[in-house]
Amino acid sequence: MRTHRIAVIPGDGTGPEVTAEATKVIDHAATVFGFEVEYQRHDIGGVRYLQTKETLTGSDLELLRGTDAILFGAIGHPDIAPGILEQEILLRLRRELDQYVNVRPVRLLPGVRGPLAGVGPESLDFVVVRENSEGLYAGSGEFTAKGSPFEVAVQHSVNSRFAVERCIRYAFELAQRRNRPHLTLCGKTNVLTYAWDLWDRVFSEVSGDYPDVETDYAHVDAACFWMVDDPGRFDVIVTDNMFGDIITDLGAALQGGLGIAAGANINPTGISMFEPIGGTAPGFEGRGEINPLAAIGAAAMLLTTLGEDKAGAAIEGAVASVAGALPSLRAAEMGASTSEVGDQVVEAVANVASVGTV
Repeated sequence: MRTHRIAVIPGDGTGPEVTAEATKVIDHAATVFGFEVEYQRHDIGGVRYLQTKETLTGSDLELLRGTDAILFGAIGHPDIAPGILEQEILLRLRRELDQYVNVRPVRLLPGVRGPLAGVGPESLDFVVVRENSEGLYAGSGEFTAKGSPFEVAVQHSVNSRFAVERCIRYAFELAQRRNRPHLTLCGKTNVLTYAWDLWDRVFSEVSGDYPDVETDYAHVDAACFWMVDDPGRFDVIVTDNMFGDIITDLGAALQGGLGIAAGANINPTGISMFEPIGGTAPGFEGRGEINPLAAIGAAAMLLTTLGEDKAGAAIEGAVASVAGALPSLRAAEMGASTSEVGDQVVEAVANVASVGTV
């Protein structure tokens, strides 16, 4: 029987609650679709850091490299300064495991009420491909005269042809597999004239290898406008680390909120990591009111990446069914507890499988 080794990093805040529901659904899908899962659980996160001052150790990385994929909850702690956990755990994981592409679907599910009047599922269904290793998130910068009235802080945006090209190629190949092969480069060529000159030139060069994919370009501010005014114009968007981070949160709002928004950090030939994008939500920690559907959706992406296409599709269908039936996707407004929503997805997976629709 097929066996998949999955590392689970629940993390902080509501991360453990939503990953528990995601693994519940994975376990059920494994039973239904005939594969096994071995979990490797890690206490990486804010609580361990406060106790030991350890973020991500060499031993952690060695263990993670022995797995097939990672299910990630969330990190962040109110007693830890911003940037420590994010840089030393999440961003370092992406770099150490060469997860150079971030993929975030933006899809309005049937029955879910989004904020855009007159926009339904047929008009809001695109994917953002974000370069995941460089840009302003590379951690490069400096202070001059720190603490003085003349202080200057410089944050470097790092963009190598190698990283830009492999991200753009991934986006073209993803666009080829979709129903309407169309790829939009999202940047700021008129102001960021070094980084985006490189992106624009590489995009133009690579496009010649994919003649079946239509292309266009949008400044990031225009892209935000069109995401709200005419989201149906997009199919796949490729962009850099910072712009991708920003526009996918807007995308999450358009699809019903962070409770439904899942993402993947992809190494196409190595270990990928899957997560809900909503963060720790510390105000809801321990209350059983957080929406687990984003984490469960991330689990569906994880299984599909591991080759369990039927299981991934069944979970996606189950998430769509449950999301459309909830009165709200917002925490504490779902009409059910976190665990109950997970149970509803388990039941929906069983129903989808029983009628043979996957």
